[in-house]
Amino acid sequence: MRLVTHGDSAPSSVNRYLLPDEQQVIMVRRHPAVLLRPVAEVFGGLIIAGLLSKFFGDSGGGTALVVVWWLWLLLLIRFVWKVAEWSVDYFVVTSKRMLSTTGLITRKVAMMPLSKVTDMSFKRSLLGRMLGYGEFILESAGQDQALSTVPYIPYPETLYLEVCQMLFPSKDSGDD
Repeated sequence: MRLVTHGDSAPSSVNRYLLPDEQQVIMVRRHPAVLLRPVAEVFGGLIIAGLLSKFFGDSGGGTALVVVWWLWLLLLIRFVWKVAEWSVDYFVVTSKRMLSTTGLITRKVAMMPLSKVTDMSFKRSLLGRMLGYGEFILESAGQDQALSTVPYIPYPETLYLEVCQMLFPSKDSGDD
């Protein structure tokens, strides 16, 4: 997790969506667990391709062997694409709003003003608890917002407390 300090700057893929008078408070990439399924698909495909290569190699099926490995190559390309998408996906909390930027070619920016958030919770599956990720659920007063869930958030307890501190600042600032 990376909490942004005042001296840090967001990557250009995020910075272009920030308003001039906004201050970044939190900026995190989605948890790498989002890549578990693509990794499993590539390794599973590799095992299947290896087994089929042995089968087709013994029976002299050269064309089938080429097709099997081309299919595995497509799985590998899909995996590389998912990693590239993950590398540009960010969840950002600024002094005024929450943003989620996703997409490599087609950018999607979902946002919710902090003032509109009426309820926020997070949930963690068993796998999420073991690997350290969760999902934020954001609600606003009877309105359907573009940013209602944020899956695969790293360290959700810490982020939850940080965001709650922003949503509900203490009345006693401690400066007497």
